[in-house]
Amino acid sequence: MHIVALIVAAGRGTRVGEGLPKQYRPVGGTPILARTLNAFCDHPDIKSVLAVIHHDDQAHYKKAARDLPKLLPPVVGRATRQASVFAGLEALADIDPTHVLIHDGARPFAASDMISRVVAGLEHYESVLPSLSVTDTLREQVDGVAGETVDRSKLVRAQTPQGFAYKAILDAHRTHQSEEFTDDVALALRSGIHTQLVDGSEDNFKVTTPEDFDRAERFLSASNETRSGSGFDVHRFTGGDKVTLCGVSVPHSQSLLGHSDADVGLHAITDALLGAISAGDIGDHFPPSDAQWKGTPSRVFLEHAGTLLAKQSGQITNVDVTLICEAPKIGAHREAMRTAIAEIVGVSKDRISVKATTTEGLGFTGRGEGIAAQALVTVTLPRSAGTE
Repeated sequence: MHIVALIVAAGRGTRVGEGLPKQYRPVGGTPILARTLNAFCDHPDIKSVLAVIHHDDQAHYKKAARDLPKLLPPVVGRATRQASVFAGLEALADIDPTHVLIHDGARPFAASDMISRVVAGLEHYESVLPSLSVTDTLREQVDGVAGETVDRSKLVRAQTPQGFAYKAILDAHRTHQSEEFTDDVALALRSGIHTQLVDGSEDNFKVTTPEDFDRAERFLSASNETRSGSGFDVHRFTGGDKVTLCGVSVPHSQSLLGHSDADVGLHAITDALLGAISAGDIGDHFPPSDAQWKGTPSRVFLEHAGTLLAKQSGQITNVDVTLICEAPKIGAHREAMRTAIAEIVGVSKDRISVKATTTEGLGFTGRGEGIAAQALVTVTLPRSAGTE
C-alpha cells in the first residue's frame, strides 16, 4: 500500500476570534498544524504528507512545516473544504498512491494507533471512517424548547483521518464536484462506496473554539512530562572585526576563535537541548576534529538538536541564555537574537530569553580574553518518550 496523508488546512477558523488562523496558533508552544503534520510524518505506514493551505499562509506554513520528513510541496486550497480536498487529490495524480487519508489540519492529536486502525481497514475496504459512539441523550429542539428523544443507537460521531482508495475517492470528487457534502465519507456514499467504521479516539478532537484551545493545553499537560537541560560554552577572542552571538553578527574589535563560527550562545543552547533529551553533547554530534564542520554556522548544530527532539515528539517550551562578557554590549542586539533563536528552534519569540552580564572585571571574561555563555532549555516530551 502506498498511502499519502492529505492534511486540509486552508480554512480561516473565524470562531476563535481575530489573529492567526487557528491552525497556526500555538498549543504548548507549537502551532497546531505542526503537531498535525508531525503525527502523520511520524507514522511508519504513511509514505508522504501533502498539506492544502490558504494562499495567504505560505510564510506561516513554512514555519509550521520546518524540517519535517515526508512532506510534499503544499497545494493552495479553494473556497470550500470540499474543493480544497479535490485540489489536493488532483495534485497527487502524478504520484498515484493506492490510498489516501484525508485529515483536518485542526485535529493535532491523531494518535498513531488510531491511524493504524484506519490503515488496517483499507486493506479490506475502499473507505474507512474512525468514529465514536454517542453516549449523551439526544433530543430535538425547537426555539430552545426540548423535544422528542432521538434514537442514538444508530448514530456515531465522525472523525478524521478518513481513509479511501485513492482512485475511488478522486473519481467521486470529479463526478460530484458540483454538489456539496459535509465530509468525504458523505461524498463517497453518494458514489456508492461502502464505508467501514473503526474506533476513533476521544483525544482526536477538532480545535475550533477558544474553549478547545484550553482543552488542548490541558490535554498536553496531562500527557507530557517536562524536562530541562543546561549548557555552558566558552570561546576566546582572536583577530577580527565582528562576533556571531545567538545567530546575530555583532560588530566588535575582535572575533571569536572556534572550529565553527564560534557562536558561543547557540553552542550553549544546543548543549542544553541535547542534555534535556539525554542525547550527549555538541561534540558527540559535531566533533571539532572533523574537517567537514569547519566554519559551519552554529544554527546547523541547533537545528540538528531540534530535529532529535522532534523525533521524540518533543517540544521546546522555553530557552534562557545568558552571555557573559565585558564587550561587546549586547542590549542593542537582544531582540534580533531572540528572533533568530526563535526562528531556528521553531517556537514563538515570547519563549526565548537573552540576557547579558559581566564578571565585574574578574576572570578571563573580565580581562576581555573571551566570551562565555550558559543556557537553560525546558522541553515537554510524551511520558513514554526516550532516546534511541
